Formats: sequence, C-alpha cells, structure tokens
Amino acid sequence: MRLPRAAGLLLPPPPSPAGAGAALGPRRGAARAPQQLENKTKGKLQRQICQVVLDHFEKQYTKELGDTWTRVRDVLTHPLCWQHAVLLNKFSWSSELENTLCLKGYRPLFQETLPYLPGSLKCYISRTPRRFPAQKHQIGKLKEYYLLNAASLLPVLALEVKDGEDVLDVCAAPGGKSVAMLQCAYPGQFHCNEYDGLRSRWLKQTLESFIPDPLINSITVSKLDGRQIGDLNPELYDKILVDAPCSNDRSWLFSSDIQQTMLRLIQRKELSSLQLQLLRSAVKALRPGGSLVYSTCTLSKAENSDVINLILNSCSNILPVDISDMSKAVSQEFTLLSGTRQHELLVLPEKEKAWGPMYVAKLKKII
Repeated sequence: MRLPRAAGLLLPPPPSPAGAGAALGPRRGAARAPQQLENKTKGKLQRQICQVVLDHFEKQYTKELGDTWTRVRDVLTHPLCWQHAVLLNKFSWSSELENTLCLKGYRPLFQETLPYLPGSLKCYISRTPRRFPAQKHQIGKLKEYYLLNAASLLPVLALEVKDGEDVLDVCAAPGGKSVAMLQCAYPGQFHCNEYDGLRSRWLKQTLESFIPDPLINSITVSKLDGRQIGDLNPELYDKILVDAPCSNDRSWLFSSDIQQTMLRLIQRKELSSLQLQLLRSAVKALRPGGSLVYSTCTLSKAENSDVINLILNSCSNILPVDISDMSKAVSQEFTLLSGTRQHELLVLPEKEKAWGPMYVAKLKKII
C-alpha cells in the first residue's frame, strides 16, 4: 500500500481533507427525501465508528486522562454534536455577515482579557452544534469567512505575530492557521510550507480564497521537507508555527478501512519521532530571541508534552514560555486539562464546549 507523505515522512493518509475543522456528513449524490437522507446519514455516522481505534483510545486515554476520558469520548464519538466557528476575513469584511451571525445566535469568541488579541481577528461561535453554510472557491473572489474548530486559533494567539516579523508555518495545509495569522498582522516575510503535493495545492487555493493581491504575492508557498528547513534557512524567522502531523483523534475514530486503520495504529508510534525532527528543524530556522509554537490535534501525551520535554532536554538554547495568562483568559470558552505546565495547554472536547482536541506549547530561542 502506498501512503501519501507529510513533512517528508511516509504517513497514513489524512483522515479528512479539513483536519480538525472537517465535519462528517453525507456525500454529494442524487437528491433524496429529507427524512431518508437524515436516516441514512445517522446510520452512516454510527457505522463509521471504528471499534479497533476506540478500543485503542480507551486503553491509552483512560490511563492518561482518567475519568475525564469518558466525557471526552462522548463528544468524539458523536459528530452531530461537534461545533464549528466562523472566522471572519478582514480582507472581505461585511457588516451584513456579522448581523446575520448575531441573528442566528452566534457571538464573538474571544474577549479583551487575552494577552494578545488583535482587533482585526474576529471569530463567532454558537453554543448549539451547527455548521454555518460553507462558501465555494471562486477564482478572483475572496471568501468572507473560514469555518474551523475554534481551538485551532489558540496556536495562532500563542504565537503573537506582529507587523513586520518574518514568519514560518512549517506544516501549513489546509491553510486555516495561515489565514488566521494574516488576520492578526502583516508579516515582513511569510513562508507557508507543505511537503505533500496535493495538500500544497489545497493550501494555495485557500490562500487565494482569502488573501488579496498584492499581499498574496508576497507570501512564499513551498513544498520543502519540513525536517530540512532549518538547514536550508538557518536563523531566518522571528516566529515559527509547527502544527505537526499527528494522530487526529476525531478523524481516526471514523476509519472505514480496517487494514488502513491497523497500519495507522502501528505507525502512530513513529509520529513522535517525526514531530521531534520537525521541531529540531524549526529551532535551527528560528532567530535568537524568536519564539516557536508547537501544536497538534491529538490528546496523546507521547505526541504532545513528551515531544516538548525531549526538545527542552536536548536543546540548551530553548526555553519554555509561560502561556498561563492566555490559558486563564480562554478557560471560560474551552475546557482545558488541569495539571499542565505553564508553557502548554490541552483543549478537551466536552459537551457545550465541543472544541479540540488541541495541544499548544510555546518555546523561545535564547542564543
């Protein structure tokens, strides 16, 4: 079986095109009666839950999360309760859109208590599970908003990009976090990298859908092996985001191919090695004084805090950065795992706060 590659390593195919922001639903096809379609969709969602993956998660996450896992599992295994946020595009702003969102029960996500919250970053959420209609890509026309898992914005807020800084997004596809960073500031140099060819094309389309000329012409989109960027561009960037390939818990629970599923679970043990290599490369690419944010959309300790511990223990020029003020500020909107260290946070999916999983850690290079 030939597997697509991410960041330079052969990995299981991505579970769904939009990663953490994707919603499971019926495929396009012949028109059906609404009730028939609803019944078919519900049945399909039930059938898609992969018992092999669920059993694997039960064993791992019961150990790592304790009783909390039961509540998390209830959200992960019921896609109809997942929520989607609406990130507005400042380059195609519409007061009419904001009014429509408010009329439909949406409200602004973030409050001014956050340490870093540019006024140009606007995101709306609804307490009830729903999905705002998606907009199609149209050449020459900018989309007004981007649908995503609200927790996906936390790595962007932790990175604190400012105007004029040189920024690298190492694993940028499908492009949601890149778009979010450009809502916050105008980087001096903005480098979006995605090794996989198909995902790289998807990334370009996302940028074209949200970013106007001439700004989009100043963005570098590359297909480099993320593990080599540090050697190719040493100490070139002020801020770096490593949104690493990971075992996406939401999507893996709905694997339909049992052979593919078993292969994923086997290769899961290798992901932390890839993540560590990507982090080491990013450290090389980071200027002294610059900061780096590492994120994943998995609950797995081996892919989260263990990877950060390894980089901190092996790189004397890297220090953890306290993000506890940000964690405190977002704790009303997100359920966070207790007991994490000051430089990290983990968003736990929970009913009425069905965002995540999302792990975020921040580091700084001192010399």
